[in-house]
Amino acid sequence: MTVSLKVLREKERERERKRDRERKKEREREKEREREKKREREGVKERKRESERKRERERERKKEKREKERERERKKEKEREKEREERERERKRESERKRERERERERERERKRERERDREREREREKEREREGERKKERERKKEREREKEREREREKRKRRGRKKERKREREKERERERERGRKKKRESERKRERERERKKEREREERERKRERVREREREREREEKERERERKKERERERKKREKEREREKRERERKKEREKEKER
Repeated sequence: MTVSLKVLREKERERERKRDRERKKEREREKEREREKKREREGVKERKRESERKRERERERKKEKREKERERERKKEKEREKEREERERERKRESERKRERERERERERERKRERERDREREREREKEREREGERKKERERKKEREREKEREREREKRKRRGRKKERKREREKERERERERGRKKKRESERKRERERERKKEREREERERKRERVREREREREREEKERERERKKERERERKKREKEREREKRERERKKEREKEKER
């Protein structure tokens, strides 16, 4: 009776352990189902986020496209404005060219008169140059005779000094050759070091030259701008000067006409 009870109890415990294992397995399966549901929910959320990111990229792309379109329109408007300004400038330039042609015709007439006066002055100067040339040639011939005499005296002195110096130079040359052999070795060594220094300096010079070139380029740009401004100022001064000359010429003609009238009255 006691053995049977132990056997029954043992079987009961075995069944209990089996049920525990089954319950444990069930809990594991339940946890796995929960994890699967959680992964599914996460996947849905991720797909939603991805969809939202895609829509956001699309909005950004459209926004960028609109911005580029507006930029193109602004550029086109600037180009149209430039064209209008250029047409206006061209109209002003054409008007200025017409005025300049008229002024040029007046200047040409003045130049013809001035050339005639210049030719007359040049004829007088040419005569004077010829006379001065003759006087200069005579002075040169006289100086050359004096120089020739002086050279002859110097040649005699050099001949006398030369023979004595020649012997001294020979002795000095021999001593110099000996010193030169010693210096030659030293120079060779120095040249090697110098070549290395030169290569280094050359690299440094090239670098400095590149820097200076960039500086010079900026300076040339500033100079070009300054020259352009100077040309404009020069043109303005030239116009003013020509205007004043024209006015003086007009006054001069007026005075001449007045004198003519007075002469006519006297006659």
